[in-house]
Amino acid sequence: MTLPFAAPDSAFLVPFDGSFRVDDAVTAPPEDDRLHPKKRLRDAVRDFDALQRLLLANKTWSVLLVFQGMDASGKDGTIRAVMGGINPTGCETRSFKRPTRTELAHDFLWRTARAVPRRGSIGIFNRSHYEEVLVVRVHREILENQLLPRRPHGDELWNERLESIRDHEEHLARNGAVILKFWLNISAEEQKKRFLSRLDDPDKNWKFNPDDVAEREYWSQYMHAYEEALRTTSRPWAPWYAIPADSKPYMRAVIAEIIVAALSGLDMRYPEPDASDLVGFAEARARLEEG
Repeated sequence: MTLPFAAPDSAFLVPFDGSFRVDDAVTAPPEDDRLHPKKRLRDAVRDFDALQRLLLANKTWSVLLVFQGMDASGKDGTIRAVMGGINPTGCETRSFKRPTRTELAHDFLWRTARAVPRRGSIGIFNRSHYEEVLVVRVHREILENQLLPRRPHGDELWNERLESIRDHEEHLARNGAVILKFWLNISAEEQKKRFLSRLDDPDKNWKFNPDDVAEREYWSQYMHAYEEALRTTSRPWAPWYAIPADSKPYMRAVIAEIIVAALSGLDMRYPEPDASDLVGFAEARARLEEG
């Protein structure tokens, strides 16, 4: 496949050869790369703003940003910090949680496929189609409500869904979608601290859900599901990045820089007016100057 863009290189890029292992992915920033994350974020968001305007004017590419992570990994805050400096009319955030009855009446990719951004715009998935090979894989009882015509044995169902995701993302990329996927890799200890912070701060109580604590009991199962998902679906046209999430400022800066690098690599330029446009411009200028 001829790629429309090159996946930005990064220490956190999940390799495309299936060699990724969760145990090798760091949750804390490297010692030699921790300086000035807030300044790095500001600089990257400034560049992102300029590139978004070019994306909108060019109307050739779309951008799909996928955010996955355990509870309290910082998805909401990261989306707010990275996207806060760009034009909100050119992007849309969708959060995919428990499927509705209508969504369950379709295949598992239907609800996210409907939300893929149009050309010239940015779509943000806060959780995504990957929930079907993550939380559903950990809690297989969810399958009882999915009206499936067949239930393959063992890992066959998850392998089939992962294959469908790969094919779907390759199709989107062929048609101009720049897909960047971020796994916010938080440690169990840091998650615990953030849960306790939500309990200690009355202003954060609303963010706390006791069910999230219960999910910690399935940590190893989730890590296995993430490993399989990232290992088998990180591709040059839809790369995964396993971003250290124990430091929010560092995580946000790195994600913003990866997005800027991806957009900078696209063949985009502002449209140039043709001869008829120039005639129209001259006529409009004359009328404005006369008035």
